[in-house]
Amino acid sequence: MDRRTFLKLSSLGGATAALSACDKSGKLRGQMIRFIPEERLVPGVAIWKTSLCRQCCSGCGLEVRVMEGEAVVTRHGQRGLMQMGLAKKLEGNPEHPVNRGKLCARGHAGLQVTYNPDRIRFPLRRTGPRGSGQYRQVGWDEAVTELSTRLGSISSQGKAGSVAFLTRALRDQRGVLVQRFLAAYGAPPAVRFEFFDDAVLRRANYLSFGRYQLPTFDLARANYVISFGADFLSTWNSVVAQNRGYGAMRQGRPGLRGKFVQVEARMSPTGANADEWVYAKPGSEGLLAVSLAQVMLSERLRPAEAAREAGARIEGWTQGLSDYSPEKVQDQTGVAAARIRRLARELAAHRPAVAIVAGVPLAQTNGLANALAVNALNALLDAVENPGGIFFTPRPPLAYLPSVEESSSAKSLAERILNNPVPIEALLVYEANPVFASPATWHVRETLEKIPFIASFGSFIDETSILADLILPDHSHLESWVDHVPESGSTTAVASVAAPAMLPLHHTRAMPDVLLDVAHRLGPKLDPVESALPWKSYQEMLQSAFEPLRNHAGSVKAQKADDFWSQVQQNGGWWSEQSDPPPKAPATAERSATVVKVAQPELDGDARDYPFNFLPYASQQFGDGSHANLPWMQEMPDVISTAMWSTWVEINPRTAERLSIRQGDLVEVRSQHGTLQAPALLAPGIAPDVVAMPVGQGHEQYGRYASGRGANPIKILCARVEPETGALAWAATRVNIRRVGTRGKLVLFGGALRESPRNYRYR
Repeated sequence: MDRRTFLKLSSLGGATAALSACDKSGKLRGQMIRFIPEERLVPGVAIWKTSLCRQCCSGCGLEVRVMEGEAVVTRHGQRGLMQMGLAKKLEGNPEHPVNRGKLCARGHAGLQVTYNPDRIRFPLRRTGPRGSGQYRQVGWDEAVTELSTRLGSISSQGKAGSVAFLTRALRDQRGVLVQRFLAAYGAPPAVRFEFFDDAVLRRANYLSFGRYQLPTFDLARANYVISFGADFLSTWNSVVAQNRGYGAMRQGRPGLRGKFVQVEARMSPTGANADEWVYAKPGSEGLLAVSLAQVMLSERLRPAEAAREAGARIEGWTQGLSDYSPEKVQDQTGVAAARIRRLARELAAHRPAVAIVAGVPLAQTNGLANALAVNALNALLDAVENPGGIFFTPRPPLAYLPSVEESSSAKSLAERILNNPVPIEALLVYEANPVFASPATWHVRETLEKIPFIASFGSFIDETSILADLILPDHSHLESWVDHVPESGSTTAVASVAAPAMLPLHHTRAMPDVLLDVAHRLGPKLDPVESALPWKSYQEMLQSAFEPLRNHAGSVKAQKADDFWSQVQQNGGWWSEQSDPPPKAPATAERSATVVKVAQPELDGDARDYPFNFLPYASQQFGDGSHANLPWMQEMPDVISTAMWSTWVEINPRTAERLSIRQGDLVEVRSQHGTLQAPALLAPGIAPDVVAMPVGQGHEQYGRYASGRGANPIKILCARVEPETGALAWAATRVNIRRVGTRGKLVLFGGALRESPRNYRYR
C-alpha cells in the first residue's frame, strides 16, 4: 500500500478506524479491525528506553526514542492500524563502555529493520516446490507443533545426530540457549557462518597470547599506529570504539598527535585517514611485518626476548630473522627497503606503538602466518596489555557464558551433507545466509536442497530462508529482549541486556522463546532437553544468567535481586569497575607446536591468464550483504567513490586506459570459477594489478530494496582456505577483466557519471 492510500484511509476512519489487510494488488479486503493501545503515552512527548544494537558483532548500547503513534501491524492474521509506542530514533547510550554515546550509520539504520515492509509477519509453511517462495500462513501453535513433532520423530529413531543448526556467531544468551538445546538433544554443535570471519586472527591470538578472541586497541594512548589491511575505522571489529580511540589519539592530547600508517593494496576509508599510505602486494603483509622486526633486532632497537612466546611462533626469530631483511623482501612486498627501515625506526622510537592486522592479509592461504607475524611485532614493541597497545576484553562472571571456541564452517556442513553416509534429516537456520555469502564452488544451495526438512527463524525471505519448509519469523531487536557479551571494544568486562523498546508490530515470536517452547514440548519424550532448558521464557533465562553479577563490584549495585535486575535493564547492562587482566589460557601441546615460516600466499589462477588480484571487501553500508535490504544503506554514498544504489568494479586509471575502459563502462570480471558484470569505477587509490568490488549487492532474494540489484563478487571466488583454521581465503582469487561494450549503471552522488581523472600516475 502506498503512503497516499494509507493517509486517505486514516483520515476517513478518524480515531476509531483501522486499516484492513491488503491482497497482492493493494486492494482492501476483509473486515475493519481495532486494536487497543498497549500503554498510555502523552501525545507528542518522547520517552527514552535503553536497548542494544545488533547490526554487527560490536554490541553497542542504544537509547531508543519512543513516542505515541499509529502503525500498520499484524494481529490474528490481519493487518490494521494500532496506536502504540513507536521507536522513532536510535542514539548511542552515553553510559555504555563500548560506544560511549556514539553510533555508526548502520546502527542508526537498524530502525528500518523493524519497519521494513518486507518483514515476514507470521509463520509460513511451504506449499510449492522448494525455492519457489510459495507459502501459506499458519498459526504459531501449528508451526511449533510441526517443528517439535519433526524433531521428536528424528530423536525417537536414534538419529539426533542428523540435526544441524546453522547460525552466525552468537555472543549472547541466545548462543548459550542454542548450545544447551543441541547438546541435550544429542545433535552436534551449531555451525557458525560469517563470510568475513575472524577465525584466523582469533587462532593467532590464542597461539601468541593465549586468548581466543579479537583484541581491543588502546588507540587513545598510542603514539604510532601501523595497520596491515585493517579497515578499523569503517567496517572491522568494534568500529565505534576504535573511532573514539583514534579521535583521541589524533586530537585529544594537546601538543601530541599520533602518527598513523596504513598498509594495503586498495585504499579503504581507514587508509584515506592515514598520514602515510603504503602499498604492499596482497598477502605479503606478514613479510613486511617480520622485516620491520628484523630491522629492530639487527639495529638493536628492541631486544628479541621482548617478543617472548609470540616471537617463538616465527621460524628464524632467534637467529635474528636474517632471511627477512628489507633488501630481501622488497621485491616480494612491493615496499622499498629504505622505506621499511624508516618505518621500523619510527615504530621503535615513538612508543607506545601498536600494529593492527585484519582483512586481506588474513584472507589468504598464508593468513595465519601473517597474523602471527604482526602479533610478534606487537610483542617486540611491548604493546601487549600495556598502555597504547592491545588488550583483551575480560569476560563477565555470568552464570552462563556463550562459547568462544572454534567451530565448523558452512563448507564443512556442505561436505558433511555430500560425503557423510548418515544424511542430515533437519536443519535449523538463524541469522545466516550462506547461499548468498558462499563461493559457488562450495555448492551450498545444492546441498541444502538435499535436506528433507529446513526450518528458518528469519525475518526476511533471502536466498537461504526461501529454501525452508517452515519459517518462524523472529522479532526485531527493538521488539525483543536483547543481550550481548562484547568480544572487543572495552577494557572492562561488559554484559549488556535490555528489555523490548516497543511491542511487536506483527505476529512474530522471539527465536529463544520458540526454542524453549520446543524444548518443553519435547520434554515428555526427551527429558534431557527440558532439564537443560528449565526456563519458561528467555526473559527468565536472562535474569538467571545475570544474577551472579550482583555479587561483583560493577556499574549496578543493589542488595535485592529484583532491584538489581531492574537497574541492570535501566542501565543497559552491567560492566566492571576496573579492567583487571583475566588469567591467560594455559599452554597446550597443540598451542606450543605451531611455528610458521612467513612466505607468499598461494593464489588461484595462472597470472598469465588471470593477471589481477581480486579483492572483494566489506562495505560500510552492507557489511557481508545482510544490510542490503535497508533503503538508508542503499542510498548512503560510498565514502571514497560516492557510489550508491549500485555495485561497481574498482580499477586503477592506468589499467583502465590500457584496456580501453572508461568510467561507467560495463566490464566482465572472470575467474576460473565464474563471471560477473558490473560498471567500472576508476579509482586512483588501487594498485594497477588489483581490481576490487564491494560485497553486499547481487541478491536474488532479499526484498524490494536489494533483490536484482548489482552483482555478487563472492560467487566467482575460489574455494581455497587457510589450512589450519579452514577459513575461506576470500582474497586468494585471480581474475581477468574486459570491457563488454555497453554502458553500465553506475549511480554516483550528485547525479552524472564522472569522467576518469587524466594524467594520473600511480605511485
